[in-house]
This record gives sequence, structure tokens and C-alpha cells, in this order.
Amino acid sequence: MPELRVDALIFDMDGVVIDSGDMYAKHWRAWGQAHGIDYDTQIAHVHPGRPPLETVRIVAPGLDAAAESRAFNDALEQDEGEDAISAMPGATELLGSLPDGRWTIATSAFRGVAEEWLRHVGLPVPAALVTVDDIEHGKPAPDPYLRAAELLGVVPASCLVIEDAPAGVTAAKAAGATVLSLRTTHGAADLGEADFGTAGLHTVNVSVHHDDLVISWQPAGD
Repeated sequence: MPELRVDALIFDMDGVVIDSGDMYAKHWRAWGQAHGIDYDTQIAHVHPGRPPLETVRIVAPGLDAAAESRAFNDALEQDEGEDAISAMPGATELLGSLPDGRWTIATSAFRGVAEEWLRHVGLPVPAALVTVDDIEHGKPAPDPYLRAAELLGVVPASCLVIEDAPAGVTAAKAAGATVLSLRTTHGAADLGEADFGTAGLHTVNVSVHHDDLVISWQPAGD
């Protein structure tokens, strides 16, 4: 198994530690229907990894992206169907084993949604959680991962980012981090910028040696 020593771990949320694909698909499909935009051909390949604001700017440049983003977030927060989300395989065990202050999550979700969903599926909410409320530019810009590294007190080059979406991989690489991609929502061809790949968190192991986090994983069979 490959092995990497880093100062800190930064996780994306959706598709990495939380399985929320059906929830987002439901709301983006409804939003698209309301605006005459087809989900399958125009939205589905754009929204993964991106904040709602960036998605709206791409698929509907004529709309008020800030207003539509707020409305989309409100709909997510008011949705009581949280049974549609769950912890990804291996997430509970892995996050529960990590030392405090050595890991965080950088997500394209809003803070209210991120904290509520993490608690709902029984995952810890890290003190250094980074959401779209905390940065100026969302993924694929590097801002979320730059901010996460700053809050952890490390340089991005000493971090391993675990991502599942092309926009997130691009953001992490632009920040200067090493990237381990998960094949949970996208195939290898879409995640080509990543340094390494694996099937999911259930293949990832973390131990502490001296002051390093030692990460190992089962390589993806591309």
C-alpha cells in the first residue's frame, strides 16, 4: 500500500464523508424545473464540488446568482428528508481516529447545512470547518483549501486533501496540496489532476508516527 506522511488532512464533505448525492440531485432538479433548465444535460455535470453560487453563474448567467444561491440553501435547510443522507463507508471510523487539530473539512455547502448534516449522520464537526460562508471564491478556486490550511496552522503543501469531484481536485491542486481522489462519484478520467486515487475512505488508514500523520490506502484499480 502507498504511504504518505503529512502534517494535516483536509476532507471535502459531500461524496467523501457524507453520501448526499440524492439530496443535491433532488434540489437541483427542482431548481432546474423552476427555471426551465434541464438537470441531466445542463446541471448534473456542473454542480458536483461547486458552491450553488458558482453553479448558477455557469448554468444560468442571466439570473441573480446570489439570490438563487440563498434560495437554494434555504430549501436545503428546510428539507426534513435527512434520512436521504448517510456517512460514507469508513468515514465514522476514520474521522473518529484522527487527533484533534490535525484535520478539518472544506466544503462547498453553507455552514448551517454542513453542521446539521454532519451531526445528523454522527460525524464530528471540526473546529476549523470551512464552508462557503468563510471564503470569497468557492471551488474550483483554491480559497477553501488555503483557508483550511491556515486555520490548521500548516502550509498547504504539507496537507493531504481527500476529494471526489473535479472542481475540488482543481481547487486543492491550485492551493498546493497533495490530493487523494475517491472514486465515489466520478471516474479516474474526471479526476486526472489528483496525485493518487482509491475507491473510498474505507480503504484509507491513518496512524501517528512522531509528529507525522502517516496515511496509507489501497490504490484504485483504474
